[in-house]
Amino acid sequence: MSYRIFLPLLLAAALPAASARAEDFAIDPVHTRIAFQISHAGFSRPIGSFSQASGHLSFDRKDWAHAQVDVRFPLSTLDLGDADWQKKILDHAFFDAQKYPEAHFVSTKVEADGEDSALVTGDLSLHGVTHPVTLKVKLNALARHPLTFRRTAGFSATGTLSRKAFGIDNWPTVVGDEVQLILEVEATRTHDEHTDKDAGNGQPH
Repeated sequence: MSYRIFLPLLLAAALPAASARAEDFAIDPVHTRIAFQISHAGFSRPIGSFSQASGHLSFDRKDWAHAQVDVRFPLSTLDLGDADWQKKILDHAFFDAQKYPEAHFVSTKVEADGEDSALVTGDLSLHGVTHPVTLKVKLNALARHPLTFRRTAGFSATGTLSRKAFGIDNWPTVVGDEVQLILEVEATRTHDEHTDKDAGNGQPH
């Protein structure tokens, strides 16, 4: 084998192959939900949620360190199970959603934390404040969806944040400061070149 042929092959073998396998996914707004739990005067820990998330992620299950996440969701989708209570929370005393209509999370660091799990740290922008938040993320599945035949990634994630850190500090004797986050996320590969070819057999990919 000549030197001119051998050198390119050697360089290709030395490159980090894992990063080349990263896939791009779009967040599925129908099957993605951002929920939170917070103390209500110490009596209970009611759960609220947001929907209609949008954004994208780049992911390779063998190379978590190069994963990237960028997600937004409108605060107007808040669901607390009561219209009056939702109106109060979206008002200026809490989220001030008219002035700050959405939340935005962008990952800054991803560290593998076991098989198919990772710690994802990123900047969360909420209520006009940007603050770091770390999520513990579990990959549930990475396969072709049985109904859409599109390559789909599914994740569950948990984390905590301080509402005071984002300047949301009203009613401290009624509403707790620590907020527990529970996220269920599905994302669909944006350029699924095998979809048309494989759609007929529905085989996982």
